[in-house]
Amino acid sequence: MSRLEARLALTLGDFSVDVDLQADAEVVALIGPNGSGKTSMLRAIAGLEPCSEARVVIDGVTVADTSAGVDLPPEQRRVGYVPQGYGLFPHLDVTDNVAFGLNFVDPPPGRHERTERAMGVLRELDCDHLADRGPKELSGGEQQRVALARALVIEPQALLLDEPIAALDAITGKRVRAVLAARLRAFDHPTIVTTHDVRDVESLGAHVVAVEHGRIVQEGSLSGIRTRPATDFIAAFVGS
Repeated sequence: MSRLEARLALTLGDFSVDVDLQADAEVVALIGPNGSGKTSMLRAIAGLEPCSEARVVIDGVTVADTSAGVDLPPEQRRVGYVPQGYGLFPHLDVTDNVAFGLNFVDPPPGRHERTERAMGVLRELDCDHLADRGPKELSGGEQQRVALARALVIEPQALLLDEPIAALDAITGKRVRAVLAARLRAFDHPTIVTTHDVRDVESLGAHVVAVEHGRIVQEGSLSGIRTRPATDFIAAFVGS
């Protein structure tokens, strides 16, 4: 069974994160107030945030272990990461944006194969008609799906999605949630999603991990947390 295990300790100015996080082939929703460390946790797992202490194991492969001097670069971790704002390259069209990560696969496929693989994932997400457009020509929902396609094309062993619905209006958000839920059900690997919206947790059927001040303060099913929220923030989030 696919599994992600992350032991992370990092310091950001006068703020620290110290967590143990596990995820099987499921969706885990990281919730917490702004500044609680959620984005830093994703970036550390992806290899984009330095840690004073880290051990990250993805599908049985140790990609980071500070005690053993292991620290694989992001492109070797087989992690699909979608940051806030989606991070699309403005100078590349949709096809080249999606295919970009394949440049770092070992061995890298040729240009034709990169294009074919990018188009295949775009078709899966019903956005292959956007292939020749630039990011500025896309709606928020289209950008989100293209960013997801770019994360999926490398056939990752884990997905990290940082507030994937937050920038979308209510109607687009509802539609994209449905697309995302269907795609993640088929993914069959660990997925970690940060969110400020309980509707994301509901639509994705996610296991909830609540983080405050860089520490995990509660985790469990949404129904269980609604019954007995551990903090005021969690109570407000779940509407308890």
